[in-house]
Amino acid sequence: MDSAWVTDVVKEAVKTYGKPEIINSDQGTQFTSDEYVDYVKSLESTKISMDGKGKAIDNIFIERFWRTIKYDKIYIHCPKNGLELFQICEEFINYYNFERPHQTIDYQIPNNLYHEAA
Repeated sequence: MDSAWVTDVVKEAVKTYGKPEIINSDQGTQFTSDEYVDYVKSLESTKISMDGKGKAIDNIFIERFWRTIKYDKIYIHCPKNGLELFQICEEFINYYNFERPHQTIDYQIPNNLYHEAA
């Protein structure tokens, strides 16, 4: 995962979904590179957000999500290629957001709670 690859992924995401308000990352070299920072700054209205250096718990919720998807789906189904991995992830993310009750929000389904708050 180098700066060129990360920048290309963000460019593709912006092309597909539009400019986000904020892009958050850790302080890995790919995210602090001139190539990546210059691209995000070129988006003008998008803010760069980085977790504190050496602060693993800054991103604890997304780290927990990645642990969950790996152990509950990816490691069990062992995708054979990138397309199959994408499909497995898409299926799990839909389940995670629209069907799976979450202990940390009193066993509610995230999508239902989101719509109540919106």
